[in-house]
Amino acid sequence: MKKIGVLTSGGDSPGMNAAVRAVVRKALYHGIEVAGIYHGYQGLVEGKIKNLDVGDVGDIIQRGGTMLYSARCPEFKTDQVQEEAIGQLKEHGIEGLVVIGGDGSYRGALALSEKGFPCIGVPGTIDNDIPGTDYTIGFDTALNTVIECIDKIRDTATSHERTFIIEVMGRDAGDLALWAGLAGGAETIVIPEVTTDIEGLVQRLKQGHERGKKHSIIIVAEGVMSGGDLAKVIKEKADIETRVSVLGHIQRGGSPTARDRVLASQLGAKAVEVLMENRGGVAIGIRNHEVVDYELKDAFNKERKDELSMYTLSKELSI
Repeated sequence: MKKIGVLTSGGDSPGMNAAVRAVVRKALYHGIEVAGIYHGYQGLVEGKIKNLDVGDVGDIIQRGGTMLYSARCPEFKTDQVQEEAIGQLKEHGIEGLVVIGGDGSYRGALALSEKGFPCIGVPGTIDNDIPGTDYTIGFDTALNTVIECIDKIRDTATSHERTFIIEVMGRDAGDLALWAGLAGGAETIVIPEVTTDIEGLVQRLKQGHERGKKHSIIIVAEGVMSGGDLAKVIKEKADIETRVSVLGHIQRGGSPTARDRVLASQLGAKAVEVLMENRGGVAIGIRNHEVVDYELKDAFNKERKDELSMYTLSKELSI
């Protein structure tokens, strides 16, 4: 290939810039031109495309967010808009596309690949919900942000002898809540992968109060219920007042951790290597510390391996 494109799509995640940098510099190192596509699939359809040089991706590896920006494009689900996108790519001489994003971004990449245009998916999402890869770009940074917030909230919970509910992101995946809850010493973790035992949760809170426990931290994944709804249930069933903290978009921002920078660099470079082999319809990931590639369609067909042993451990350690 003589020229490839790169775009970021969906929710931003720390490390996306590091991945863009890796794609651009890996390609240029091998004499391949790179075009940056701004504002995701929406920008692709609108032709917001600009050639990138080495200096364009300088001083971004440490920055959160994405220099290419992102935008939602519901219309991209239609065949007509997908054909328009391919037309834009061909008009700009682009022969392959690297898409950095999550589930929705992968679906767009798969649609273009099935129409004959080679696309590579690089997992960029704090949710860690892409099958086929152990970790996604941004998960580690978001996790550390959540843990920092838990530590600070615990100080207040201890001082005021209160129960706090902390709502975290993750959509339909509980990885962020599970890992943060275990690392932050939460007494209770509520995630989509495990049926919520409200009665058991309430009973544990009551038992804690009866033995003199002064404060508790409950982590709830947004995919199960809101922190406010859980607070109402606890009030109704246990007559215990709680305070709710919704961390929201603070989890997406910030300078990426060293782990996310390295991961993004490895996966971005691998995406270019796959395109250089004239392959498309491929997803990039990491398994058992090894960078791998696999069929993009398998990112939807494979069941995720839920680390329920961690959930059990968290319950055992929060007695």
